[in-house]
Amino acid sequence: MTPVNLKSLAEQLNMSIATVSRALRDSHEVSEATKARVRALATALNYEPNAYASSLRRNLSKTIGVVIPKVANHFFALAINGIEEAARQSGYHVLIYLTHDDYAREVSIVQHLKGGRIDGLLMSVASGTEDFAHIKSLQETNLPIVFFDRVCAEVPTAKVTTNDYESGYRATEHLIQAGCQHIAHLLISNNLSIGQFRQQGYLDALQAHGRAHAPDLVLPGVMDNEQNVVLIRELLQRRPDIDGIFASVERLAISTYHVCRELGRRIPDDIKIIGFSNLEAASLLAPPLSTITQPAYDIGREAAKILLRAVEKKKPVLPSQSLVLESTLFERDSTARR
Repeated sequence: MTPVNLKSLAEQLNMSIATVSRALRDSHEVSEATKARVRALATALNYEPNAYASSLRRNLSKTIGVVIPKVANHFFALAINGIEEAARQSGYHVLIYLTHDDYAREVSIVQHLKGGRIDGLLMSVASGTEDFAHIKSLQETNLPIVFFDRVCAEVPTAKVTTNDYESGYRATEHLIQAGCQHIAHLLISNNLSIGQFRQQGYLDALQAHGRAHAPDLVLPGVMDNEQNVVLIRELLQRRPDIDGIFASVERLAISTYHVCRELGRRIPDDIKIIGFSNLEAASLLAPPLSTITQPAYDIGREAAKILLRAVEKKKPVLPSQSLVLESTLFERDSTARR
């Protein structure tokens, strides 16, 4: 639906754009009767002032926003460092907004950002986000948006990600080559494209190596870590033949360690584990965790560079500017042959 703007209001009211603008700003140059007419139509049509456009006329705020699901996460901590470095070099400040992986909070933050407080936005969507109307609405204000890691495919803009499909394939193949026969996949979210790509890599690796796919070996994780422990425990008790686990995110790999210790399952003798993780202490776990490590700092930095170029040149961010950076597989003792 075409957004309501000053021009469309002026046409319906048979007034000049300048008069409508003054009326909405409560200018003394406009009569109260005219103000009332303008406000009534604006309310009826859900008009929202494009504060971003106004800020361009006034000058840039030299501030970019970053919306992330959580900060207590090694990937996002590193990505923020990359964003901050790129912003600092360009003379910009960074405002960070946390959704806590909650869709309603994400919608509220996006609505808040329509107030023109920033010059551009870097965003990684919440795992529970299924409807992206709020993001599309924000883009319609002409605010430059770049997604990183957790992206929204429905919004035409640049996205900076890692090679999730290939990494999911490699992680699963690594477990197969380590001798695993029954490999479970712990899924981050059915809604996120990163989860879908990693799962598809897992499935295709199984098929390529002649392994049958058992639907009950794919376990969707939840936000609550204690509940994840319960779900993983139930999975391993229901399927004691599982001898390999590919965790799509760090917290699910750590929860698996807790469950294995509780159930007396030895890693890697009884079960081997690999997971996406940027945890610096992965090599210090007992045993050290094999990981798919994303170039988090580079992802944040490159996403910020794309956004800042668009802001400075006052040009739209294009899907063709998207980047895919490669992750690295680190083999450690959690997947070692015995």
